[in-house]
Amino acid sequence: MVKTYSKHVPAAAFGLVCSASSNSQFDGKLAYVPALEDVLVWDVKKGTMVAMWHEISHIAEVTSILQSSKKDTFAVGYADGSIRLWNASSNTVVATFNGHKKAVTALAFDEQGTRLASGSQDTDLIVWDVVAEAGLYRLRGHRDQITSIRFITPADLPSTSTASASGLLLTSSKDTFLKLWDLSTQHCIQTIVAHRSEIWTMDINAEEDLVFTGSGEGELKAWRIDHEALANGLRESETGEVAKMIHPVASLPLASRHRVSQIAFHPTQPFLAVQSHDRSVEIFRIRSEEEVRKKQLRRKKRAKGKEANEKGKGGKGKDDVDFDEDNQDVDGSIKLVDLFTPYLVVRCSGRIRSFDFAGVSNPKGALQIMTALASNAIEVYNIPQPTKSKDIPEAVRAFSVDLPGHRTDVRTLSLSSDDEILASASNGSLKIWNMKTNACIRTMDCGYAICSTFLPGDRHIAVGTKTGEILIYDIASSSLIETVQAHTATVWSLHVRADQQALVSGSADKDVKFWEFERKNATGESLQSGKVLSLVHIRTLKMTDEVLAVRYSPNGKFLAVSLLDSTVKVFYQDTLKFFLSLYGHKLPVLSMDISDDSKLIVTCSADKNVKIWGLDFGDCHRSIFAHDESVMQVAFEKGTHYFWTVGKDKLLKYWDGDKFEHIQNLRGHHGEIWALALSHHGKFVVTGSHDKSIRVWDKDEEDQIFLEEERERELEMLYESGIAESLNRTEAPIGSGAEGATGDAVAQVEVTAVTKQTTETLMAGERIMEAIDLADKESATLQSYHDDMARLPEDSPMRLQPPPKNPLLAQLQMEPDEYVLWVIEKVQSTALHDALLVLPFGKVVSLMIYINIWAQKELNITLVSRIILFLLKTHHHQIVANRVMRTALIPLRKHLRAALQRQKEILGYNLAALQYIRRRNEADRTAQFYEEEGMDEEKVRAKIAEGKKRKRVAIKV
Repeated sequence: MVKTYSKHVPAAAFGLVCSASSNSQFDGKLAYVPALEDVLVWDVKKGTMVAMWHEISHIAEVTSILQSSKKDTFAVGYADGSIRLWNASSNTVVATFNGHKKAVTALAFDEQGTRLASGSQDTDLIVWDVVAEAGLYRLRGHRDQITSIRFITPADLPSTSTASASGLLLTSSKDTFLKLWDLSTQHCIQTIVAHRSEIWTMDINAEEDLVFTGSGEGELKAWRIDHEALANGLRESETGEVAKMIHPVASLPLASRHRVSQIAFHPTQPFLAVQSHDRSVEIFRIRSEEEVRKKQLRRKKRAKGKEANEKGKGGKGKDDVDFDEDNQDVDGSIKLVDLFTPYLVVRCSGRIRSFDFAGVSNPKGALQIMTALASNAIEVYNIPQPTKSKDIPEAVRAFSVDLPGHRTDVRTLSLSSDDEILASASNGSLKIWNMKTNACIRTMDCGYAICSTFLPGDRHIAVGTKTGEILIYDIASSSLIETVQAHTATVWSLHVRADQQALVSGSADKDVKFWEFERKNATGESLQSGKVLSLVHIRTLKMTDEVLAVRYSPNGKFLAVSLLDSTVKVFYQDTLKFFLSLYGHKLPVLSMDISDDSKLIVTCSADKNVKIWGLDFGDCHRSIFAHDESVMQVAFEKGTHYFWTVGKDKLLKYWDGDKFEHIQNLRGHHGEIWALALSHHGKFVVTGSHDKSIRVWDKDEEDQIFLEEERERELEMLYESGIAESLNRTEAPIGSGAEGATGDAVAQVEVTAVTKQTTETLMAGERIMEAIDLADKESATLQSYHDDMARLPEDSPMRLQPPPKNPLLAQLQMEPDEYVLWVIEKVQSTALHDALLVLPFGKVVSLMIYINIWAQKELNITLVSRIILFLLKTHHHQIVANRVMRTALIPLRKHLRAALQRQKEILGYNLAALQYIRRRNEADRTAQFYEEEGMDEEKVRAKIAEGKKRKRVAIKV
């Protein structure tokens, strides 16, 4: 019988507050932050997680987050180039866009939230239609990663204007260029060499007349957008030069000369925030021209008064000092430095990854700014409103979310004997987690933790540190009850003997020390009363080299010690007499474990290998090349010879120690995995990583793994992703001699279609082909039957029953053409074009026949029109050259035109009805105004005009 194994599946990920892979968003109450492949929604006031946006089996990191003007919709970009639109209220994906080949780095919604622009590391800019869930076009021109995108809506223009009705797009990139794109012509209309080094960030003010760009050299530049030039379009001036639409203004001095990482204007208040230092954000106050004029006036008056005093007049004479306010500064116009004045600096407790203004100010009038830190924390600061007081304003930290996660990477994990509690330790903190709720229930300060273990009774934890101390913590009181200066160098390993009576520690000072547990009376300094658990040193085993790992055998007979010289020495634990030496690893053994029956010992090393040894004779049963990087931890599953390994290659692997088979790969972590802990009852596995996350992998008893099937599935995935990559391979970017470009780089077209083949689109294409094959076969069988019957007279005894229907079509109760449409309708709107590209021309000919039938029956005309338009564009040359298509296209033209005409009539009728309802509504409102008491004609007109001031959006049908 074929051997099967229980499958393990990802169950939970916790310990993350916010990762440093992306920017964050803040709406005044909720913070939307990246957490590796997920987006977490935090209530900053309560410090609780409200929601987690997670898509099953998707493990690419979040690289960009943006909230739409429709507050419930968020666009999230990922490292694999995909973009997902999330609905915040239902925590579900609305649409998935695939178009970029590399990580998405910038996103922007237009004013109505109907179009989305995305920029990527692949240098491409794509504009998406959010409503139709389709890519409109791809714009090429930048030569490096796009860092910022902003839509520019042209000002209210006269009807004679030549400006773009579709709007404009401003993009910045690491190639030092600022580019302005006209979306109606889909071309770049101005390119500006903005800085000497990369442009890292860019933002536009609310009036859309001022642009700020920040560079890698710490330079902050301002640019003016000429709306008049935008209205006139591309025109030549008298000198023959094309009129510029963006003009340089000046540079703004900053307190720091570091890279300008982020610039943001407050959406409603006159403030500008600039982050150019790792730990601080500089806030500028934007003054109005009137304020600046008044300030200049006061300054001039003071200067004249001072001058008068110096002349010995003792005061200011009216004739000498006062002057007409209309007679402004002799120096000239207002400078940018006068308009943007430094207001305050927000200083955070860690390195800032991104920040965001709260869209609304809190009831006390203070503005709020949220900072997402690279140290896995969120901080919200209150910025006071300007006052006439001479006191320097200060930002006050209002809220902080940092307890649910470590500030540094998780170095060690240990589980209590009942699997209820997990302890995780890092450089600076020890945290206790409830395994049922995944909530952090205790946080204690510690040094640089390297190893840890629960002590007998599960009430205490011992932590070995880099400085050689063993720290003993009491969980109930969250207190450090004893610090034992055990070693003079790093404590690499701790292990409790199976009989729960002793502890062994191994250190870089070449000592293995043995400790017994003792209950002693609490001292006056202790937080506890009564008996306190303590360690008593009983003996020391001196080694020839640094000790990296120590392990007791479960039967209590042996002690295994791993040394820096790449060997493992096995001793009798009672007499400490030497028993075995295990040598064979080329680099030091970092971890080891002994099976429950004390027959096997498994060792893992920095040489990427895992070796399985017999503990009776020390013979090596098998050496396995296990990981692509150093193998950091290994552990046997309770009561079996199955074992787990984790490595710096970010993988968790499951192995059979008897058959030496690799059972399962588990992917999920985005950094080196340092720590591994196994359930004492074999129910789950816990891993801790450099990415600061702790992940739980549950055993699924119902789902079994067959090794052959698992290997086949992995090969299939590899093959499909390889096909998708080869289909997506294109020429090198414009003007670059990049890898893959043959000879001289050929200039690419500036605008192209949005296509990207993925395994999903390939599968969708295959499903469409299968449906067409099935429908063709069924149609041919029916046609053959009808032809045969047509030759026979109606009363002929040779007449037969119709052939049996295909079981699938009979089950669905569908005709062949309806089945094909049903399959196509199930393909995601965003993936439809790429799926249709997979079809060979023979299948396209068959599909055209079905399209004609759908048009005749008026089935889903919107989708049918979209398919026919795409197919005609893609296969135009073949269709024109092939006369076979005439028979399908001529009736299709007739049927589709008739169906579209009917659709147009319905839309026109509905539109007229809606306009009628609107007019009725306006008439009723006007009548209500007149009916109110004390309203004369002037007041009514004023009321109506006030209602009309609101911006109306004209929708063209």
